Amino acid sequence: MPKERKTIILAIDTSCDDTSAAVISGEDFNMLSNIVSSQSEIHRKYGGIVPELASRRHMELIWPVVNEALSTAEITLSALNAISVCYGPGLIGSLIVGSSFAKALAYAASKPLIGVNHLEGHMFSPFLSKEERPTFPFICLIVSGGHTSLYRVEGFARYSELGRTRDDAVGEAYDKVAKMLGLSYPGGPIIDSLAKKGNASAIKFPRPFLNGSLDFSFSGLKTAVRSFIAAKEFQAVTLEDVCASFQESVIDVLLKKVDDVIKMEKIYSLVLAGGVAANSLLRQKMTALSQAAGFSLFLPPLKLCTDNAAMIAVAGYFYYQEGLFANMNLTPKAYLPL
Repeated sequence: MPKERKTIILAIDTSCDDTSAAVISGEDFNMLSNIVSSQSEIHRKYGGIVPELASRRHMELIWPVVNEALSTAEITLSALNAISVCYGPGLIGSLIVGSSFAKALAYAASKPLIGVNHLEGHMFSPFLSKEERPTFPFICLIVSGGHTSLYRVEGFARYSELGRTRDDAVGEAYDKVAKMLGLSYPGGPIIDSLAKKGNASAIKFPRPFLNGSLDFSFSGLKTAVRSFIAAKEFQAVTLEDVCASFQESVIDVLLKKVDDVIKMEKIYSLVLAGGVAANSLLRQKMTALSQAAGFSLFLPPLKLCTDNAAMIAVAGYFYYQEGLFANMNLTPKAYLPL
């Protein structure tokens, strides 16, 4: 009896400053390739992402990255079932590059085109884990440079937003605080590293819990750090203490919101995703909370927390199974809520 052929999805992600392409086999979420070309060195000297430079670099890299993804997976265009692409939210210039390339490739190869919301990609990234995978329904907390949101996920394309940031996203707050402290970009990994050597009780920064709401707010915390740096007390503590105290405040807020939402929704599975899900203290404390509160925690592999095309391919597979395809009028969008 012939072996059943698996669904092969090529995915492209150019939502921000990383050019990425990946190939997965859908039924087992086996990652055949996942190529990510980082632009951190380009943007580091500016202390943040310069959108025009990001989109220009995507134009240079998009074909070599896609070609490498296909080559690594040992897959030809003819063997693909579909091509999925992130079309928002993100930097509009960057999204245009990825979307335009995906449309051209799908047309030339006569393959179905799938448009994927970047947040869906993060939501389904733990399906790439080789360990236990989440089952519906689950709660999803997305924490990244541009997003801090809580969702109730009943199934594919059945999402309810329960809370979101009212100002800065978590990763954005990390980057801005790092810049205040004279640290390099991206700030999250640097603060996480320095915090390990500091005293988290040295400074009592505020915890913006927004009682009675599942929304988040980190602008006040960012202002508190700025005020502390400007005060004389700053000379009495170490840089590591500031990083540890700031990080402790952020993570206390995230833990409190998760504890609240689990009790309110009575869903005992949590997906933690996004770039900040790579933070060592957050992973440690969320794991401890899951054990204490009795819910299952699902995390993407560390290397798949930040933006990547493999997670776009997973979401694309769900679209493919439902026969939900885009047309050549697919328009990238900087703002694209789920």
